Amino acid sequence: MSASAGEHATAVQPREQWTGQVGFILSAIGSAVGLGNIWRFPGVAYENGGGAFIIPYLVALVTAGIPILFLDYALGHRFRGAAPTAFRRLGGGRLKWLESLGWFQVMICFVIALYYTVVIAWAASYFVFSFDLRWGDDTAGFLTGDFLQVGEPGLSFTFVPAVLIPLVLIWLAAIVVLAFGVARGVQRINVIFLPLLVVAFAALVIRSLFLEGAGDGLNALFTPDFAALADPDVWIAAYSQIFFSLSIAFGIMITYASYRKRRSNLTTPGLVVAFANSSFEILAGIGVFATLGFFAFEQGVDVAELEGLTGVGLSFITFPAIVSQMPGGPIFGILFFGSLAMAGFTSLLSVLQVVSAGFQEKFGLSPRQAATRVGIVSMILSVLLFATTSGLIALDTVDNWANNIGIVLSAVLAGVFAFWILGKGPELRYHLNAVSTFRVGGVWTLLAGVLAPIVLGYMLIQRIASLVVEGYGGYPDWYLAVMGWGTVLFFVVAAAVLTGLPWRRSPDSFRPWPPLPERSPRPDAAPSEGGRS
Repeated sequence: MSASAGEHATAVQPREQWTGQVGFILSAIGSAVGLGNIWRFPGVAYENGGGAFIIPYLVALVTAGIPILFLDYALGHRFRGAAPTAFRRLGGGRLKWLESLGWFQVMICFVIALYYTVVIAWAASYFVFSFDLRWGDDTAGFLTGDFLQVGEPGLSFTFVPAVLIPLVLIWLAAIVVLAFGVARGVQRINVIFLPLLVVAFAALVIRSLFLEGAGDGLNALFTPDFAALADPDVWIAAYSQIFFSLSIAFGIMITYASYRKRRSNLTTPGLVVAFANSSFEILAGIGVFATLGFFAFEQGVDVAELEGLTGVGLSFITFPAIVSQMPGGPIFGILFFGSLAMAGFTSLLSVLQVVSAGFQEKFGLSPRQAATRVGIVSMILSVLLFATTSGLIALDTVDNWANNIGIVLSAVLAGVFAFWILGKGPELRYHLNAVSTFRVGGVWTLLAGVLAPIVLGYMLIQRIASLVVEGYGGYPDWYLAVMGWGTVLFFVVAAAVLTGLPWRRSPDSFRPWPPLPERSPRPDAAPSEGGRS
């Protein structure tokens, strides 16, 4: 079967495509490099063995991150669709309802987009605040009081104008980009923003290295504590960081790979994306801890005595305080919050593209129709839930359940169904090797199909037990039941409902390319050139 025949079987309308390999790689890196690289990795590394953390981090990258990334690429590229389409075609006639796993991933992206956009709006606001250091001397009080006006856990309808206005602007920008489609919208923004991000953040890192006390900060980060390697929690932290950082297992890379041309290299670009993402994380660690070293020096304390080394606290409390004290602080703040906003926006586009693509394929919508309808609904919900005085608490709770329960559960189920129940490992491996220059062997099947589900399953059980027994953040049990477990319940119910709705055009007449040879080949055997015409 020729590639053109396979495309005709896929859909009546031509499928959108990246303009080439560079556009795909930049877009995939733009998705992977996000807020977590800047505000999560440095603190996680510091708290889990410092320099010694690089060992479990690299092990996790090679044994789980890259194998699952390749699995996502294989699913999206072979079955030519967003997550619901890909999983339905993976299940074939036996398990068409596996489409629901794809919708589960779409709903994860939908919810993440609702609050992720808010953080980008905060970063954009702080970018403006950097010009006059508006946060003053009490950065914690400014964030929770003047800026966010944080109230008690609950559902508030008291809107915060300082959050509402930039939030709406970010949503409008995202809708416009998505409406232009994959190549003219998402790819074009990544081609512009990613180089700008690298230049801005590199300038920030170079500046931080010349601050007094920078060496102490770097020593705090990179001095190895090899005893920490005996702690299973350190290894779990490494797998968690890799897993959440690479944008894997919740539909993004499945969707992105589906826009690649039939004869497109998958594994080599995957390695580029994975190591580029990790390189940026290490660069972020250097910049963040060099700056924290300066902050500790100014206060006359050790780096270990500082608070707010990860997440919201690091970005919106600690860093503004540092900017206020350092020479040329406004410029440093502009670079930092500008980088944060750009990294967040490119990742947001990838999350929203998963949702848009799923609805386009299911209901026969154009990119403009899907972007407008999905975007407007998302914007309204985002404003109602996260632009109010209860927004920060809601964000913290929903994010914890979406990431630690939703995404991990999705990854475990994908591995179990693809490898254990359907036995599609050899077919997916064959597909990767048929189109790629870097070929994967049986080790990939072992890592993606056995090790990753087991490790992630253990993480999932551990996290569920912790949330049930200890709760989260000191928030009331009723609030965690509604905003935490309720979020996971929403994923399940929405996935079931969307699976039950009829398709505008049935995706079941599809035939994968390249076809598997009649005789069971070695999974690493490539098709003849005639079969790839």
